[in-house]
Amino acid sequence: MAQRKARASWNGDLFSGNGVVSAASSGLFADAPVSWPARTEEPGGKTSPEELIAAAHAACFCMALSNELSSRGHPPERLDVEATCTFVPGAGITTMDLTVTAAVPGADEAAFQEGLAAAQGSCPVSSALRGNVEINVQATLA
Repeated sequence: MAQRKARASWNGDLFSGNGVVSAASSGLFADAPVSWPARTEEPGGKTSPEELIAAAHAACFCMALSNELSSRGHPPERLDVEATCTFVPGAGITTMDLTVTAAVPGADEAAFQEGLAAAQGSCPVSSALRGNVEINVQATLA
């Protein structure tokens, strides 16, 4: 079992306040600024929960797809995943769009699609979001 920790703090009301978020387990980043406008308008050098979820989903999906392709005899040379998390005030997170580009030597389109379908089912972040958020995957075998 693995547990990871992050910390956040907030000052003030939702709309004019601000806060910070830190990766407590890894120490990779500390006191990254967050604010409501960074969530709903332009980021302005600040992050948001949605950006952090998108980053987690992109990384997790890369790992799941790598595993699924490799277990089918097609270890990927490179996988690139761009995740776009859409937040609608009042409705919450509505969609997660994943754009996948894969270089997989020796894999034809059918083998790639098989691994892709399996990854959609085995990615833990996808599983956490499924049923609550519409997940769309667009993939290209390069």
